[in-house]
Amino acid sequence: MARCPAAHAALCSLALLLLLPAARAATFTMTNNCGYTVWPGLLSGAGTAPLPTTGFALAHGASAAVDAPAGWSGRVWARTLCAADAATGRFSCATGDCGSGAVQCNGGGAAPPATLAEFTLGGSGGLDFFDVSLVDGYNVPMLIVPAQGAGGGGSSSSSNGSAGGSSKCMATGCLVDLNGACPADLRVMAASASASASGAGGAVACRSACEAFGSPQYCCSGAYGNPNTCRPSTYSQFFKNACPRAYSYAYDDSTSTFTCATGISYAITFCPSTTSGKYSGENPQAAGVQPTNGSMVYLGGEQLATSVAAAARASQLLLAAAALAAVALL
Repeated sequence: MARCPAAHAALCSLALLLLLPAARAATFTMTNNCGYTVWPGLLSGAGTAPLPTTGFALAHGASAAVDAPAGWSGRVWARTLCAADAATGRFSCATGDCGSGAVQCNGGGAAPPATLAEFTLGGSGGLDFFDVSLVDGYNVPMLIVPAQGAGGGGSSSSSNGSAGGSSKCMATGCLVDLNGACPADLRVMAASASASASGAGGAVACRSACEAFGSPQYCCSGAYGNPNTCRPSTYSQFFKNACPRAYSYAYDDSTSTFTCATGISYAITFCPSTTSGKYSGENPQAAGVQPTNGSMVYLGGEQLATSVAAAARASQLLLAAAALAAVALL
């Protein structure tokens, strides 16, 4: 190997560094299209460098960017109906609360139910892995769109997902408002009149069957702790019918994990604009419900099974439209 003269050692070192694969960071651009303030929470995974913030307020229509270091993994979610106690000053939220007692989550995770955006940057094969998970329940609609980043990758909002160096580099999320359509035994109701007055409409979140009932078959634990014995339930199908690309139970990997070449950034939208109105009323079949005399009625398991194809088509169209809208704002 050729030697570098001592006078040029620094220059040679710089050249070698430039030849090494770049370990790029990502930027998460969060936008709130909900008709109310949300408080994003951010949790870094074990052994992962912390982010510059772990929680903040995001007003309706506002956006904020958070840089994540190369190799970061963790979760992002929206807290809703938050306030500080007048007597103690302790900050808490009706959904997605992280238990820190402050706007910053400081290492606390989301109390279920909460819609989660999960990321592993720079994982196996030089890929970013990401998903939207309803395994811990649901509180707000959410969309993730991979975006043009430093070093290429390109927008991946196209339906074939060919951009970003991976056949599964595409938008994912849950665009339907499931709170009003949530089965009665999973539904979380507003705890106060002020919550209802803020637009929560009574139901503020939708629990998972695991949280609601705690049984092994719903929690994929004990004898059900593997993909052969833990199967989709009527309750997980409620979530899957409405949101075909989101995780609905623990072993829902094949249709719910997405990948992009590392080095790109991501847009995360709470309440994507195409579904920022009365979501279930606009597309009730996608949530496995039907309108009856102005109210919503939950369909049983057999009826849900017959509506999977129609729900998937409707949700995919909404997802593609919302992805295009998010990319246009970048």
